[in-house]
Amino acid sequence: MSTAEHATPSITRAQAWILATRPKTLPAAVVPVLVGSAVAAADGLFSLLPALVAMLCALLIQIGTNLANDYFDYVKGADSHDRIGPVRVVQSGLIPPATVRNVMAGVFALTFLLGLYLVSVGGWPILLIGIASIICAVIYTAGPFPLAYVGLGDLFVFIFFGIVAVTGTYYVQALSWSADAFIASLPVGAISTAILVVNNYRDIDTDRIARKRTLAVRIGRRATRIEYRVLLLVAYVIPVLQALQQEEPLWLLPLLSMPFAWQVLRIVSRSTDGGALNGALAGTGKLLAIYGILYSAGFILS
Repeated sequence: MSTAEHATPSITRAQAWILATRPKTLPAAVVPVLVGSAVAAADGLFSLLPALVAMLCALLIQIGTNLANDYFDYVKGADSHDRIGPVRVVQSGLIPPATVRNVMAGVFALTFLLGLYLVSVGGWPILLIGIASIICAVIYTAGPFPLAYVGLGDLFVFIFFGIVAVTGTYYVQALSWSADAFIASLPVGAISTAILVVNNYRDIDTDRIARKRTLAVRIGRRATRIEYRVLLLVAYVIPVLQALQQEEPLWLLPLLSMPFAWQVLRIVSRSTDGGALNGALAGTGKLLAIYGILYSAGFILS
């Protein structure tokens, strides 16, 4: 189904803006902060206000990234009428390109202003993290060498929505770095990257035509399915190793999400249908949310 078929006159302006934020991707912003805060709480260092501001900044960066993707993919011709993913508000004509671009800039400006509080708490490391996060969010699809178009999108997500987000959240509360926070960031980054992998797997054909050389386009369908499996494997092996090392069964709580992970994995492994993969995309986002809650509970209760 093309995007044009998704865009119906019944969509209001408010609904269009909700679509532009891509709500199904927002767990990738919430979960890293949740897990980083849980690690801080386990160490007796949880601080509510820095945690809340970090959560808000993470959500704004995710939304800003989604708006940037919507705008720049349209400008570069990657979002055509042949795409099979969810509706894109610029390509479908729901919101003018300039409006999306201006709101994107406003979102990143607001993120920077809120981030100044975190800088006042955590100092120059947080300033560097914040500036790098905003720059990479823009050049993910913008500029002469956008990360998504040269096959670096997966690495960007793993680093910034995994390692940086979890360890940075811990730092603004504890004012120190933590090996536990770093380890906790790996499964979070893995499942966050898996969300992108499903998206790029679904769009292989249209991205190839648009010369958007995502990692999925570069390595092909079979290897992309393997990548998805490996990412989920990483997410479930790490808590098992933590449980064995510390002899604490509560680390195994994330394994309760495995039946849901198996359902989504079966779809990705067996289907190339756009509708089914849209469901797998939403399912992977839900998996991240469920996993993140269980993983955080393991830290706090242990």
